[in-house]
Amino acid sequence: MNLLQTVLAFIVCLGTLITIHELGHYLVARWCGVKVLRFSVGMGKVVWSRRYGPDQTEWVISALPLGGYVKMLDAREGNLEGLPESDLAREFTRQNVWKRIAIVAAGPLANFLLAIVLFAGLYMVGVQEPTSKVSVQATVGESKGAGAAWVAGVRSGDLITAVNGHAVISWSELRWELIQGVINRSDVQLSVERAGQGHYNFVLPAVLLAGLDVEGDVTGDLGLGMARPLPVVQQVIAGGPAARAGLQVDDLLLAVDDTPVADGIAFIDIIRGAAGRTVQVQVRRAGQELTLAMVPQGEQVPATQGAAKGGKAQGTVTVGKISAYIALAPDMIKVVSSPPAALGKAVQRVWETSVMSVKMVGKMLIGEASLKNVTGPLTIADYAGQTARAGVASYLGFIAFISISLGVMNLLPIPVLDGGHLLYYSLEVLTGRSVPERFGEIAQRFGIGLLLTLMLLAVFNDVVRLL
Repeated sequence: MNLLQTVLAFIVCLGTLITIHELGHYLVARWCGVKVLRFSVGMGKVVWSRRYGPDQTEWVISALPLGGYVKMLDAREGNLEGLPESDLAREFTRQNVWKRIAIVAAGPLANFLLAIVLFAGLYMVGVQEPTSKVSVQATVGESKGAGAAWVAGVRSGDLITAVNGHAVISWSELRWELIQGVINRSDVQLSVERAGQGHYNFVLPAVLLAGLDVEGDVTGDLGLGMARPLPVVQQVIAGGPAARAGLQVDDLLLAVDDTPVADGIAFIDIIRGAAGRTVQVQVRRAGQELTLAMVPQGEQVPATQGAAKGGKAQGTVTVGKISAYIALAPDMIKVVSSPPAALGKAVQRVWETSVMSVKMVGKMLIGEASLKNVTGPLTIADYAGQTARAGVASYLGFIAFISISLGVMNLLPIPVLDGGHLLYYSLEVLTGRSVPERFGEIAQRFGIGLLLTLMLLAVFNDVVRLL
């Protein structure tokens, strides 16, 4: 059943994105007066076709569902002798360069617009987001010294209710308002509710915000993180180290070997480094403090999971596990946005995701990110199935993300992709002459080779992940 759901989710996702992408090309081509001969969802052998419209455009579904195309009247693809002048005037290469740019760019733009529509719809219906309750670091890295939020007086557990007079209830709203403060290079006024103590107002001085990268981790650079819940045991697996030591559901974890633990992440970090040795875990149960001796069981995991944050490792490492689940999820709230606010948040989300994707491509090119990050249809299908089983909102969010990825990929300056054609036309705008036909043919072959190489790499990475 899961396999069938995964396949259906993948087909719906990819079919929708391909159709929207090609519709972008088709509609703008028609708007520019270019004659469209065929609209195909899929590549290869035609399995279904019908003709519609004043131009009798052939609408096609093809056998290979990993792409699509819009075939226009184009002198480069056949002899146009005998056609009436009215049709020749609608031939693609006879259009001015700006029309050709618009037609080519319309496909990726359609993908971005689809993502904006989907995200805006989700924001209007309401999405679960972490609240604006924060954890605060006293210091932020050796080079940055004390965290600005700590210096201002904000403490872990505080609920930030407004920034510069603008009410915030979720983490994303808090982050957005802080970014605006950094951009404006002005003092940031924080309104805070502290449990059991009342309401406070703090100021982040502009001098402490100077130099922060608005495209980086602004909240982290200020020393702010999402508040995590107390490390309460949620589940103990029978027969595991935790169960043998006597750990119980609802126990509050206080310390390990007299080292206090503030949250579940801190507890897990200590346990992961204690494989095979006895640790003393202090807990509070029904108002009483107890000490339990347990031996975390060693388990082999990929080195990237066991390495310290930011570290690079290969092979496998041994980490400690006690077979228990600890509370980790932050407090959540359902955020419903008005149509204008939802649209603004959707545009911001699409922009940030696009920039992140471009940066990742750049990092892979210069060797700062692994080529293992290149994923293909098998991974997409797997995530499509997982998000479909998680619910409609998760699935629509996944489609939006893949739509952005498809738009960014098609804008890469690779011949045969939309970005390659846009590069040609940009050179034509600058030089006043079209790219020589011979150069275009050589670039086309190079582009096809590069694209096939990337596809093989993606499939290889997919198979390795599955195995």
